[in-house]
Amino acid sequence: MVPDKIKALILDMDGVLWKADAPIGDLPRIFMRIRDRGLKVTFATNNGTRTPEQYVERLAGLGVAAEPWQVVTSALGVAELLSTRFLVTPSPLSSGEKQDMRVFAIGGAGVMSALHEKGFELLSVEDAEKAQVVVMGIDRQINFDKMAAAALLVRQGVPFYATNSDKTFPTPRGEIPGAGAWISVVVTATGVEPVYAGKPAPYLLDLARERLGTEREETLVVGDRLETDIAGGQAAGMPVALMLSGVSTREQGQAWKPVVDMMADDLASLVD
Repeated sequence: MVPDKIKALILDMDGVLWKADAPIGDLPRIFMRIRDRGLKVTFATNNGTRTPEQYVERLAGLGVAAEPWQVVTSALGVAELLSTRFLVTPSPLSSGEKQDMRVFAIGGAGVMSALHEKGFELLSVEDAEKAQVVVMGIDRQINFDKMAAAALLVRQGVPFYATNSDKTFPTPRGEIPGAGAWISVVVTATGVEPVYAGKPAPYLLDLARERLGTEREETLVVGDRLETDIAGGQAAGMPVALMLSGVSTREQGQAWKPVVDMMADDLASLVD
């Protein structure tokens, strides 16, 4: 089904490769087919709970070989975005010593690791009032104190950034609250929308394509969610393929505007 002009795939993960811990299809065979067709691959996910290394380990556990450079998460995207907008540079009064940007972040290991690697100073709830930027993502240890601290900072005018706006997260039992659901609490309390690094903003997909070294028209964005994966690919000017193995249905895909380039039941159907 993949047209000959396509040289590379940018694959979403949740809803395309797996649902929670359950793989979708025979992943080793699927990726053997992708290799046989000579297609390059990166993985671009709005789920920033894990580091690229942790995703590589998870893929390996499912029989798929990958390298960390191939994995681009919304956590990595928000860290990259912050580093370009709040570049950490030496102060002229510091004798060349680096001055860290202080961040109050709500998120999992993926968010914290990505921000730390870029040189941002991560603050606890107790020190949150010193923050110069607020970042939000999925946090399985979320609590009232964290949400209150974020809301207070945003109401004071501290810049507000977030990994992604996904309201739900697919699991074999059904959809559970995603990052966007938790972020909406702070948005409701403050009236301020964050700057999103993840899909449907094109930033994450452009980052993934740059790593592939391919042109937009020869890079296919593959995802299961119309309002993020498909909208993001279209915003980035790339062809898109909707997988019906996750959140969005065929009827929704057929009604989507602009028109989706292709639809398939799952990744196996797409690459066979």
